Amino acid sequence: MTAVEETLVLVKPDGVARGLTGEILRRIEAKGYQLVDLRMLQADDDLLAAHYAEHEGKPFYQPLVDFMGSGPVVAARIAGNRVIEGVRTLIGSTEPTLAAPGSIRGDLGRDWGLKVQQNLIHASDSPESAARELALWFPAAR
Repeated sequence: MTAVEETLVLVKPDGVARGLTGEILRRIEAKGYQLVDLRMLQADDDLLAAHYAEHEGKPFYQPLVDFMGSGPVVAARIAGNRVIEGVRTLIGSTEPTLAAPGSIRGDLGRDWGLKVQQNLIHASDSPESAARELALWFPAAR
């Protein structure tokens, strides 16, 4: 039997502003994954700098940090067998125009022609990034 994994999911400011938080979380739960912890917050510069540290110095870094700090974010701790891989498949390609129909980004996202791709949702891409990101967004939970 595969060990239960945990991953971080963030409903980004565009998803919150468009009222899609419930639909995004509904799809994750409908897939059979467990919502372990949930919080809504306004991410500060320190949290965002730590979360996106690997991208510091890249041209998209500051616009991305600015976007992620532009409004409330919903952070979710999600658990399940192969949840990291499963949620990444469920959310679809980072480019909403190319994301497969049926995926969260494919059904709910689109290109708004902005400097930063507003693609509704973030999900950890590996067990290592999930552990690091969960510790940042849910520091009391560990």
